[in-house]
Amino acid sequence: MNQRGKEINPIICSGAMNVKYLPEEDLYFYRREPAKYKINVIGAGMIAQEHMRVTMLEGRGVVHGIYDRNPHSIRQARAMFGELYPETELKVYEDLQSACSDPEADALIICTPNYSHIEILREAVKYGKPILMEKPMVTTLEDALEMKELAEKYPSVFQIGLQYRYKAIYTEARKEVLERKSLGNVKTISIVEHRLPFLDKVDQWNKFSKYSGGTLVEKCCHYFDLFNLFAQSKPKSVYAVGGQDVNFVGFERDGMKSDILDNAIVTVVYENGVKCNFNLCMFAPMFYEEITICGDEGRIRACENENYLPAEGNATHFEMTCADHRPSVLSTPCYPRTIQTSGHMGGTYFEHKYFIDNIDGKATDTATVEEGFWAVVVGIAAEESAKTGKIVYIDEMLKQAETAGNK
Repeated sequence: MNQRGKEINPIICSGAMNVKYLPEEDLYFYRREPAKYKINVIGAGMIAQEHMRVTMLEGRGVVHGIYDRNPHSIRQARAMFGELYPETELKVYEDLQSACSDPEADALIICTPNYSHIEILREAVKYGKPILMEKPMVTTLEDALEMKELAEKYPSVFQIGLQYRYKAIYTEARKEVLERKSLGNVKTISIVEHRLPFLDKVDQWNKFSKYSGGTLVEKCCHYFDLFNLFAQSKPKSVYAVGGQDVNFVGFERDGMKSDILDNAIVTVVYENGVKCNFNLCMFAPMFYEEITICGDEGRIRACENENYLPAEGNATHFEMTCADHRPSVLSTPCYPRTIQTSGHMGGTYFEHKYFIDNIDGKATDTATVEEGFWAVVVGIAAEESAKTGKIVYIDEMLKQAETAGNK
């Protein structure tokens, strides 16, 4: 504990006033403890730059260096970092091995394109450093099984970047459903995501299932992770319908046509009988998420919304309706503005906070590789079902993959 004891964390007030005129010896409330860990970021694109900023915001780690195969991404990341943190030196590595093996780096954050994760990991695990691997951890079942095996043998922290579980609305829902058991026994779960199309990426890799794993893996693994969390069971079967009806229909690159779904409805049935439904639309003029959880003693509905309209309104909403066994709740869950605007409605900040906690040996509920595995498994099954029109049974799919891997 620092000298401020339990006073307000200066992170929540950062940016509220200019204290740059003060010399270091006159900083008390705004003084930050020296970073404990040096972190290398593998990848330098949009999500990598978010990880860099949030690492610096959280403060117990500092970005030591970056590596990316793309020179433009490196230039942009260096420019961003230099503008925001001019007093912090940023090392740029010439190759992956150097970035992973540098003895000055205490931990690694891997945020390269989805299809490259397993290749990057094969090098990274050689050095035993704590790893935060961006979602989805892989794009194929074969790679998921390999990564799961590597993780089971790994001697250090291995965390998967499924940070939606730390958003304020889902944090409140988890507290009520899993800790307080406010809904009794969960029976059904429904999630809606209506949003803009996929954003531009380097080489536009997210427009092709070959590189992204498909929309239901790349984007929707977050929601399947939430299904898995709230169902507290293993998925039994998956049925999905979907299509590419609006987005990137005529898009081609290097002779390849875009083939990603822009809408889907997915039903997941769990071994314990919990039934889940996911509704996706990626050509809506907003970002809107909603979860509804029904138990035998109550119901939760929570949502967050960003719609670009001039009318002001709350970005989040949470309601829990109970019978006569406990109070019902209406609230607006949120984090301090500095945290909530730092990335994914504050989810990235807490992902980083818990990553450092994991390195320190503290207990957290961060997504393990096992949980990342099951989120990807549901996504892969959903993609397969949408293509074939058939129900995919998870046990059968896994047996086929393991049999193929043993040949």
